[in-house]
Amino acid sequence: MPSVAEIIRVRRHQPYYRFVAHRYRAVANTDQSRWLARHCSDTRFVKNALLEQFKLYNPALGATPGPAERMRELADARQALPWLREGSSAVQQQAVRDFDRAVASFFAGTHGYPCWWRRGIHESFTVRDVKLRRYDRHNAAILVPKCGWVRFRLSRPLPVEYGMARFTMDRAGRWHVSFTAPQPIMLRTVTGQTVGIDLGVKATITTSNGERLRAPAPRASEQQRLRRLERRKARQRKGSNRRERTKRCIARWHVRQADRRKDFIEQTSTRLVRENDVIVLEDLKIKSMVRSARGTVTEPGSHVRQKAGLNRSIHQQGWAMLRHRIQDKAATCGVQVIAVSAAYTSQKCSGCGHTAPENRESQADFRCVACGHRRNADHNAAINILAAGTAVTGRGGTAGSSGPDEASISAVAA
Repeated sequence: MPSVAEIIRVRRHQPYYRFVAHRYRAVANTDQSRWLARHCSDTRFVKNALLEQFKLYNPALGATPGPAERMRELADARQALPWLREGSSAVQQQAVRDFDRAVASFFAGTHGYPCWWRRGIHESFTVRDVKLRRYDRHNAAILVPKCGWVRFRLSRPLPVEYGMARFTMDRAGRWHVSFTAPQPIMLRTVTGQTVGIDLGVKATITTSNGERLRAPAPRASEQQRLRRLERRKARQRKGSNRRERTKRCIARWHVRQADRRKDFIEQTSTRLVRENDVIVLEDLKIKSMVRSARGTVTEPGSHVRQKAGLNRSIHQQGWAMLRHRIQDKAATCGVQVIAVSAAYTSQKCSGCGHTAPENRESQADFRCVACGHRRNADHNAAINILAAGTAVTGRGGTAGSSGPDEASISAVAA
């Protein structure tokens, strides 16, 4: 039986091979935290200086400096600026390489225009030459310039192969280190099961089997605490230390909710991939769904506060992250993920295929006006999504079927 490393080397040349970030919680002391913050500051300075130079490009003056010229300019800047020379040259040089890659990605059309790095938002830097030291099964350390060995918690096994390491600080002041490595291979057996998934706000996930799952939502006491902190921040003077402490408390509140949501997504995506050979999802345009309804001064929008509340509820579900994690995990074990259009799936009857807006009696109830079929609206939409996915792949599904037939199941098992 081949080893995991051999499987990774083989899968690297396949089209669905994916790299993901394996993130761990870093535990730094006071001096190390000061140097980590300094590395983030130097990275922002270098990238913003290069971006300003890139924006001032004039075709009449010739081409912009290349990667080698940027490195020479960084060396000159370190000689001219003593405070920059005190920082790590390895971290600053890697910031130049990252900017070169961002510019190349922009011209290739795969990424957008490089943005300005802001304090408090872009708090990260990259370590190029990774050296690790493992203490026990729960603790390890990485060598960081000017910091020494910085410990981090082994909340998951270290990847077999890893590239550079990236340190980040979230809004709550927590340090994390992540390694770019292949998505771990998920071991599973063929089950012959297919599932359609409807995404919603009341229930985050509704499967074609009738299962309803909801992402963790803040409790009433937690919402009350957030409102109290927001009112406190509104009364405090900008720039004061007390206001900064209040902002940090608010950030911790949001980070705690994000951690719960990510944990829910990881567990749910793993279970869906292990239990099903084919997963059919809605191809939702989330960016268009969460656009603001404020409008303009001359043409103000309507129901602005209601739309803002709906946008917050959509963001709290984590639909995009759920789809990405399902695709990442499914790519390592041969599970097929299909995205179908969500148009009219909530208005179509899963029994007879009749489509009409009148079929939706309410947000939760569905009753077909043609055949009288009654079902939960999200469950009915999930069945239609599964039928659309099986019809696309030729697995025997039809627009009005209530699920995969025996022929489609046997085809998946084969």
